[in-house]
Amino acid sequence: MDKVLIRELRIETVIGIYEWEKQIHQSLLIDLDMAWNNRPAADSDDYQYALCYETVSNRLTALITEKPIELIETVAEMVANCVMTEFNVPWVKVKVMKPGAVPTAAAVGVEIERGYA
Repeated sequence: MDKVLIRELRIETVIGIYEWEKQIHQSLLIDLDMAWNNRPAADSDDYQYALCYETVSNRLTALITEKPIELIETVAEMVANCVMTEFNVPWVKVKVMKPGAVPTAAAVGVEIERGYA
């Protein structure tokens, strides 16, 4: 299976369950593995057959910052749904990390897989 990857997409947004978190922006780091047939783009060297990681990144940034969200689980589901429906990706693995959420950990997070390869 071919994949298009995005690693550590940093998005500053309002995320969290505590009242103080709802008043500030915090960082989320998102990793994506997206199933995509890269052969047509590679064979033709034509951008129209590629899954544009910049377009995906910009769309996800807009989606995640449009309103406050409490849970990173919600973010993961939103990301998976968006990538699969708007970009016609049949399978996606999404990892959402929240740096600094637990003082004794570099980051905490969730990882989900949706669709089929």
